Order: sequence, then structure tokens, then C-alpha cells
Amino acid sequence: MIFPHGGENEPLLAVKRAFKDWEKGTVGYFDPDYRVRHEFSSNKNQAYYLIGKLSILDTPQSLTDNAFMGSQYTIVLIPLVIGVIFLMTIVSLLFRNRDPRKKRTDSRKDRATQLKEANKALAQNPKDNVALRTLADIYYEDKEWDKAMKTYGVLVNLSATNQEVDEAYVTLRYGLAALQLQQLEEAYKSLVVARTLKPDTFELNFNLGYLEFRRRNYEKAAGLLRAAHEQQPEQIPVQRYLGQTLYKLKKYNDSIAILRRVLDQQPDDKESLFVLGQAYFELGQNDQAVRIFSHLRADPAFGPRAALFSGSIYLKNRHFERAQTDFELGLRHENIPADIALELKYRLAAAYVKQQQIGKALPLLEEINQTSPGYKDVPQQLARNRELHSNKNLQVFLVAPPSEFVALCRKVTSSFIPQSRVKITDISVNKSEYADILAEVETSKWVDVILFRFIRTSGSVGELLLRDFHSRLKDLKAGRGFCLTAGEFSDSAKQFVEARLIDLIEKEELVKILNRAS
Repeated sequence: MIFPHGGENEPLLAVKRAFKDWEKGTVGYFDPDYRVRHEFSSNKNQAYYLIGKLSILDTPQSLTDNAFMGSQYTIVLIPLVIGVIFLMTIVSLLFRNRDPRKKRTDSRKDRATQLKEANKALAQNPKDNVALRTLADIYYEDKEWDKAMKTYGVLVNLSATNQEVDEAYVTLRYGLAALQLQQLEEAYKSLVVARTLKPDTFELNFNLGYLEFRRRNYEKAAGLLRAAHEQQPEQIPVQRYLGQTLYKLKKYNDSIAILRRVLDQQPDDKESLFVLGQAYFELGQNDQAVRIFSHLRADPAFGPRAALFSGSIYLKNRHFERAQTDFELGLRHENIPADIALELKYRLAAAYVKQQQIGKALPLLEEINQTSPGYKDVPQQLARNRELHSNKNLQVFLVAPPSEFVALCRKVTSSFIPQSRVKITDISVNKSEYADILAEVETSKWVDVILFRFIRTSGSVGELLLRDFHSRLKDLKAGRGFCLTAGEFSDSAKQFVEARLIDLIEKEELVKILNRAS
């Protein structure tokens, strides 16, 4: 035997030298198994040789017992530890290098075996519930919904006579497969039955809640979706439909809180974003609503409705140009739902009229009237705007900006009574409803203070507005009053002014006065 350190006895001599050094006091301790362990790590044969020779050392009995008892245990344990480490390394390498595709292949083989055994069992007994359950579960996991639904359907029928069939499980799976196939009525019936068998499962609460939402049974949907949310609060689909359900129930603040959490997790969820905008709109938080709807205007699915909402907010706040822009953007989309398209055109026509672009409003109103005769007040709007389009003064009176309207009213006041001198002493405008002008009028025969009220409507004026006008006459100590409208006065309004110094002027006469003033 050849050792790398030289002679045959060199390792043994080294141990002896170390012992003698310890005995003389040159070193503080003696560890005879140190050399053995050192040699074991570099040369196992030499270590084993040392083990055999160490017993001849001339040492005291107590020292020999103490030193070599520890050495013997260490020498026995070292090969065992190394062997365990070696085996663990081999196992680790085997699992690390294992091809995952092989695992899938094994899984497929297992599944193929299951299918083969199940079909074999069914060939002998078509009502073998274990084989049917195996097939149904495999179809369900493979998302072969049609086959899964049919097989679970067989099991549902068997459950009436075979107690081994888990009726709650197969009924639930039958309903879920039907839901995936968009057979919503069949899915709903099955899930309702499943809930009577086993009510408190997440899958059941969520999917039945979703179907109740689709059926517009919002109270039922809210209860089921809340139960599902309590079971798995992190599930985004549950939060999405719960937030939308709460919006439908007009619980706008609760809806907003949930939908915001959904959007924190899924910022691209356009449907939840649109419902969030609607909730803000219903609460009158128009700034937040407009921000959301403006963001969605370009979206193919939600763009037309978003543009309708944002444009309507601008129209209500008298931002007519912005409203016009949004309505026009909404109408540029393709495949717009018919009801949304009609409303976009109707409100765009209103925005055009408010900007005195009646020539653009008329074609839209005519198109709406042809598509849906009698839609809202379109026939009346057509008649009114055709007249406005042909009469500039009437157009200014009804739809021009307040400054133009007041300027026209001043002209009428100055020329209302022929051969008179008129001094206008006060002008007040109530929003866009009417303007009051107080004037001192002097003729060759009389002098008086007259109050004129110009009412901007083509509809009917009632008694209430006349009572207000009469009170104003008293407050200003005016001797006489004239009320002018582009519409007509109600019978009660006419009765009110009888025996009072108030004259009523309706549309036909107003048009003549306007033409004379211009």
C-alpha cells in the first residue's frame, strides 16, 4: 500500500509524536483522532490503517479509554454522515433535472388510464356512478363543458335512486358547466337546487349571486355576493359584481368604496371604472365623474355612454362647446346601441341650439324623428327650431346668450309705446328665464313708470310667475306692467290679471313687436 505522505509508518509516528509532546507538556491537549479525521478527508485507506495501529500507543489506561472512545464514535459517524449527504445530493440532482414535461406526460398517462378504466367500467355498467364521476371530473378540469354538463346531468338523475352519488356536488358542477356554456336559465335552476342541498360554499354563493345580478334581482344578488366576499374577501370578481350590485341598489357610497379597491388591483377594468363614474354622477360629484367619463370616451365598448354622461354634465353647466365636443366624439364610435345613439343626437341638437347653430340642429332632429317618430319632444322641437331658423329676432329672444337677449329687450322697451320718450332705470335678469326692465315713459298725454317682463319660453306660462310679477310691480311702485312671452299664458294666469294693470302679450303679437323693434 502506498501513502501520499511518504513511508508506511509516517502517519502512526506523527500520532505518537503528538502524544509524547502532550505527555511532556509541550502542547496543552492531545487529540489522537484529529489525524485520523484529517487522513479520512484526504485518503480513506490511510485512515483505516491508522485506526488499526492506534491501539499500540503506550498511553495510560484512562487516557487511552477517554481518547479512543471519542475517536471510535467519531470514526463510525463520519462515514454515515458522508453517506447520507451523498444520497441527498443524488436525490436532489434527480429531482432538479427531472423534465416537467415528463411530469405532465405522466399526468396525461394517469388521466388516460383513468379514462380507459372508466369507459371499460361503463361498458359493463352504464350507471356506474364512480366511473361517471371520474369522467365528469376529467371533462370539467379539461374545460370540455359540454361533455362535463352531460355527464354530471346523468349523475344528477342517478342521485335520486343512488345514495352513493354526492347530489350536492354533481348538481353544483352541472350548474357551473351550464353557466360556462351560457345556458343561464339551466344554470340558475341547478344552482338554486344546489343551494338547498349545501348552501355555504364559495363557488355556489358567487356564481348564483352573479346570475341573480344578471336577472336584476339585486337584493338577492347582494346577499349572495356578500356571503362569497366574507368567505374569500380577496377575490376580485366577487368585489366587482358586489360593487355593481350596490350601485344598482342606489348605495352609491358603499359601491364607490368597493369599486375603488377593485380598480387598485385591476386598473384596466373598464366596466368597474364606468360604474364608479356613474356612482359619482348620482352623488353630484361631477368633477370626479367627468374625469372618469372623459378617460373612457375613446373606449370602443364604453365610449358612447361615457361621452353621453360627460356631455350631459357640461350641457347642464352651460359649457355648450365642451358638451358639443363630447356628443360628437360619442357618435364617432361604431356599433352604438340604438337608444344611446338617439340620445346622443338629441342632446347634440340641444347643444347646437344653445349656441344658435340651429342649421346644424335641424338635420339631427329630423333624423331622430325618422328613426323613432315621437321620440321625447322631437316633433315640437322640430316645429320650434324651424321657426327660429327663419326668424332671427325670435331666435335671439329664446336661445341667444343673455347679453344679446337683454339688448333686444331694451330695443323693444324703447319702441314699445309709439311717440314716447323712454328712460330705462333698472334691468334685472333671472338666470335664463326672464328679464325685468323698469322704465319711465312719457308721452304728450301722460307719464308713468312701467315694468316689462320678457319671459324666455315657447311653452305655457302659469299663474305663479304672474303672481311674482305682480308683487314686483308693487315693490317698484310701477303704475303698469307688460308680460311678453314666445309661448302662451295659461287660463289661470289670464284670470289672475283680470282687473289688474297687467297686459299679457303672447307669441303671435310678440313676433310683430320684435320685427318692428329691429
